[in-house]
Amino acid sequence: MPALDPATREALEARLRFYRELGLTDFYRRPVDASQMSAVAPEGELGGAGEAIAPGLATEARNGITQTSTPQENEPIPPRKSFQAPPPVAPEVPTADRAAALRLIREEIGDCTRCALHKGRNQIVFADGDANARLLFVGEGPGADEDAQGLPFVGRAGQLLNNMIAAMGLKREEVYIANVVKCRPPQNRTPEPEEANTCSPFLFRQIDVVRPEVIVALGATAATYLLGQRQPLAGLRGRVHSFRGSKLIVTYHPAFLLRDPRQKKEAWADLQIAMRELGLKAGNS
Repeated sequence: MPALDPATREALEARLRFYRELGLTDFYRRPVDASQMSAVAPEGELGGAGEAIAPGLATEARNGITQTSTPQENEPIPPRKSFQAPPPVAPEVPTADRAAALRLIREEIGDCTRCALHKGRNQIVFADGDANARLLFVGEGPGADEDAQGLPFVGRAGQLLNNMIAAMGLKREEVYIANVVKCRPPQNRTPEPEEANTCSPFLFRQIDVVRPEVIVALGATAATYLLGQRQPLAGLRGRVHSFRGSKLIVTYHPAFLLRDPRQKKEAWADLQIAMRELGLKAGNS
């Protein structure tokens, strides 16, 4: 089959990222009846309401996407990989020692080569913010801007996150920000389970040091690896989860909100849950 042209590939990747942020992460290709091909949108169109990239549709076959290990219609769907058990919650670190404890974690990470992500990174992106923060944000992984600067959320999505923090009545330097993985995945793809499971224990240790009252998981990947379960965001949002002694709220990733600004209202509703737990009022620090 012919290779995808760059514009089609970019559009397809954007659509897959859109569905990923909604928590739809498993897609399976099934045999396509050629006589039904006329029922789908014309050649080259991506993004129509009737052509969502979902199981059973012919989009993949028409555009030349192949999957060597995808189950056929009558084959059983392979079981999902189990999540790695999180490490036990570490003893509490005194407030005055938390910054030093975080530095020790960073030193232990070193010039990490524990997973394949190190091959394409420029810098390890450890974290940013207050070691004694009451509020901690967890994203998926560094992007190009973060990889260049060595800090999380400094690109367009980071600017939106800064606005979200300000709307909560806080400053960026008053919160703590980290990611599931600390090296940029190629082309900003979703981290593979092996990569996330290799890196996430360091995140758990960071959380145990900071001891935030509230954690906000930004997007499906952060929610998946923090809670150890794979569900659509709709099933995780709108309520408070217990996590390592903190209260965890799930919302959309800022990068997703840039692609679909209509969901900003829903994200604000999630942040208001976090604000209630922290006793904050909008515009008041």
